[in-house]
Amino acid sequence: MECFNRLFVVASSSVQLYYEKYILKQPRVDSKQSGETWIREIIDGHESCCMINFRMSKIVFTSLLRGLETRYNLQTSRNISSSEMLGIFLYILGTGAKVSQCRERFQMSGSTISRYFAIVLEKVSGMAIDLIATEDPFFSSIPEQIRNDSRYMPHFKDCIGAIDGTHIATILPPNEQTPYIGRKCILIENVMAVCGFNMCFTFVMAGWEGSAHDTRIFLDAIRDPKYKFSHPPNGKYYLVDSGYPQMKGYLGPYRGQRYHSPDFHRGRPVSGKEEIFNHSHSSLRSVIKRTFGVLKKKRVILRDMPSYSFEKKKMIVVATISVHNFIRKHVGRNDADFMEYEDINWAYENIIDSENAHGQESDDDDDDDDDGDDDGESNNSSGFEMKLTRDAIASSLMNSL
Repeated sequence: MECFNRLFVVASSSVQLYYEKYILKQPRVDSKQSGETWIREIIDGHESCCMINFRMSKIVFTSLLRGLETRYNLQTSRNISSSEMLGIFLYILGTGAKVSQCRERFQMSGSTISRYFAIVLEKVSGMAIDLIATEDPFFSSIPEQIRNDSRYMPHFKDCIGAIDGTHIATILPPNEQTPYIGRKCILIENVMAVCGFNMCFTFVMAGWEGSAHDTRIFLDAIRDPKYKFSHPPNGKYYLVDSGYPQMKGYLGPYRGQRYHSPDFHRGRPVSGKEEIFNHSHSSLRSVIKRTFGVLKKKRVILRDMPSYSFEKKKMIVVATISVHNFIRKHVGRNDADFMEYEDINWAYENIIDSENAHGQESDDDDDDDDDGDDDGESNNSSGFEMKLTRDAIASSLMNSL
């Protein structure tokens, strides 16, 4: 009888546990506000709600959705609308939300969130082919931002854009971490990009390990035809910092002289043609820093990349830049984030100060790697040609004062 009573207690406990777990379980997703309802409230609500959650205006959200549907085949499924798919995607990129947070926000399982995020990621990555490109492939006209500014015209009339790299914090398995450890022992990915003076990206190369030198990434980008890099036509050039080789089509500053705008603002006045050139070069090239600044402000995911696969991380970087360009080409002039970074002196100084204050890897750490002549192919005739160009511009700037 005692044995029977023990078996009865055990059986009763098992039945009770089964009932509570599988029959009487409380649903994990139990909010009355579905993700579709939330999206609709944002689109119909105040403009600030859309900016906070998706980092774009309502009109841009609607336009982006329509473009993805009509040109890139984003389709509503049986269980979720295309607008909610896009909302999930932009919410993750814009706020850096984890899957667990999205599960509560959109009232879906984690696997469902991940699946629809991947679908939209693929569509937006496809859109990048059209959006991340030069509008004038022959660079036949002088950029408006140079043409209408006496500080740069006519001195930099042949300049077509700026090149730089940025670092993105990442998470990797222990056996893959070593090549991605930066100078400050932070796991980072190195991204090289080109932008025009309208603050739109025209080229991006993502996925390089943090220990890779800027020159190595740059030379791979311009030499390998598969990347379809837009090479500068004869007589035109991109602005680069001293971490890049001095070669035809790529104009760097004078080494051994002050360069960054904060150095001039906080120190003695600019003097000599080399410093005058560096000051103007730095001011004009700040467009790439300011463009990266807008990108990272709008897409928090780039400040702390989750542990996605290697290929997915590359796609996310490209997708964020694609969305960046879409916003800029539509209503960028009225976008608060872009407007904040359009002020050259304020934005550039604050970007540099922000990086130093947070202990992040400086994107210009390579500037001081070598105090001698420029690296790589800089000692050939093409490098000498760009030195002559630099001297001519410096003299022109000096004479204009």
